[in-house]
Amino acid sequence: MEIPNKYDHQKRVVIVGAGFAGLTLAKKLSAKYFQIVLLDKNNYHQFQPLLYQVATSGLEPSSISFPLRKIFQKKRNVIIRLTKVTDITPHKKIVHTEIGNVEYDYLILAQGATTNYYNNDSLNNNAYSMKSVSEALLLRNNLLQNYELALNHMDRTERDSLLNVVIVGGGPTGVELAGAIAEMKKKILPKDYAELNFRNMHIYLLEAAPHLLNGMSNKSGETVVTYLKRLGVEVQTNTAVKDYDGKTVLLSNGKTISSRNLIWAAGVKGVSIPGIPTNSVATNNRLIVDHYNKVSGLQDVYAIGDIAFMKDEKYVKGHPQVAQVAIQQAKLLAKNLLRKETGKSLNRFSYNDKGSMATVGRNLAVAEIGKLKLKGFFAWVVWMLVHLMSIIGIKNRLFILINWIWQYITYDQSLRLIIKPNFEKRTNEKDITNTIDHKSFASL
Repeated sequence: MEIPNKYDHQKRVVIVGAGFAGLTLAKKLSAKYFQIVLLDKNNYHQFQPLLYQVATSGLEPSSISFPLRKIFQKKRNVIIRLTKVTDITPHKKIVHTEIGNVEYDYLILAQGATTNYYNNDSLNNNAYSMKSVSEALLLRNNLLQNYELALNHMDRTERDSLLNVVIVGGGPTGVELAGAIAEMKKKILPKDYAELNFRNMHIYLLEAAPHLLNGMSNKSGETVVTYLKRLGVEVQTNTAVKDYDGKTVLLSNGKTISSRNLIWAAGVKGVSIPGIPTNSVATNNRLIVDHYNKVSGLQDVYAIGDIAFMKDEKYVKGHPQVAQVAIQQAKLLAKNLLRKETGKSLNRFSYNDKGSMATVGRNLAVAEIGKLKLKGFFAWVVWMLVHLMSIIGIKNRLFILINWIWQYITYDQSLRLIIKPNFEKRTNEKDITNTIDHKSFASL
């Protein structure tokens, strides 16, 4: 991999992944001392908490995405490469990628998490997930395309199957997605598809646990159930999905639901990279780290964000896989790497929980900030402000605010576009990759 030479006595920090953790660390370390090599398969950072609004035609993908190179335009010590990490060789301090190898002084694994189907191939092949912008667009295309197909179906059972939506997982993603689709059903779809009777459309939210929003209080979970039922969502707790063949959802209680739209938001697992010793890996592919985010059993290898499993008295199952944990771990690790280089003692990580929140729809949300518990309109306003200020880029914030104001005034979402790639003219990326002479890349 062609990498510029380091200046003076710089140490090279290779960061895998440009999510909340990786991007925050790269920004904090970019000021001085280090050469940063940021590896990601995309050339942009995506704001995952608002992916559901892309999937439900509320926001453009560009509104929640920001180009990595624009962020680091003035940082000559930050090198960005678009590639996939294939494996690592820790004892040689080498990262292997699809475009060549790169040596490191410090390796930071921040590749995040992916959807966990719990080894169910049928769910993996037929369900829709929402962990990236491309998956959100695929889901949007599928929902809208199924409404179009329903117009031409004479058989009511098939037509209703195209309309029905099943969402698996009662966390913030599942709750917010169910609410957004329910509002579309109520305010938008009957106007777009006047020939269809949307009274026959059912939106199911299934949760295997006894209540929704397990990371929040039972009271907030109960409030959310009330809001969802008000919007017409059929909430079923203590209900797991056993199988799905693309048409029929088989539940743990033996019942079935007919639907062409099953959205899986029921769990995540770490993105594994070959080369990590098995005794360094915890459940769900998370990497075992100490209180300084150093990976167990490895030298100069750290893990932050969703991939990191740090156990303490308060978080015996590891920290929640949310943005705030990732950001706080990245900020502390940046300080610790600087302290390590200057011979100072390192600081232990201690998570400062700033609260949790989830929105169901217009004027409907719950928020827990310390001892303060909000619901309804005020929680909804807090949710909007927090998410708006977390977006990278003033222009993106402005576009999102305009979209939200427009939707609030008109009850309309204007981005109901079915956008499909032209496969006939698409360049085969693998063919291009195969033409690269990897021997020409120096192992630096």
